[in-house]
Amino acid sequence: MAENLLIAPSAGKAERYEVLLPQIESLITGEKEPIANLANVAAALRQTFNFFWVGFYLVKEDELVLGPFQGPIACTRIQWGKGVCGTAWKEARTIIVPDVEKFPGHIACSSDSKSEIVVPVFSSGVVSFVLDADSDKVNDFDDTDAHYLNQLARILERFF
Repeated sequence: MAENLLIAPSAGKAERYEVLLPQIESLITGEKEPIANLANVAAALRQTFNFFWVGFYLVKEDELVLGPFQGPIACTRIQWGKGVCGTAWKEARTIIVPDVEKFPGHIACSSDSKSEIVVPVFSSGVVSFVLDADSDKVNDFDDTDAHYLNQLARILERFF
């Protein structure tokens, strides 16, 4: 079965999220394989927003392990509380970093990454994985991204 996203390229950021989220929910409904679903979510986000890098880090015991993603190669493992992803996991909150060079302890998986947003996804009240998006532009993420990516996290929580 072919899958296509129906999103007007001229739409504003909020409108693209509003059109994308129901399509993602429809795309993953009925598919029981979590890795396949996360792969499609990463692809849908990259296709819609042209993020430099977007993907997931999965909590595996005491570290985050690279999951499905779109973009250049990435760090494979991140410790609890380290970098933006590890901090979002530790603090169980969304973190927007306008300039990664100014984030204490930033892990530079790519020197081309300039800004970042990380959103935790919960299962039974604890973080089970994080959604990470990077941009090659400074100050590329804002409250609109946080609002809708948190909505996406709530959708994902129903399936994981």
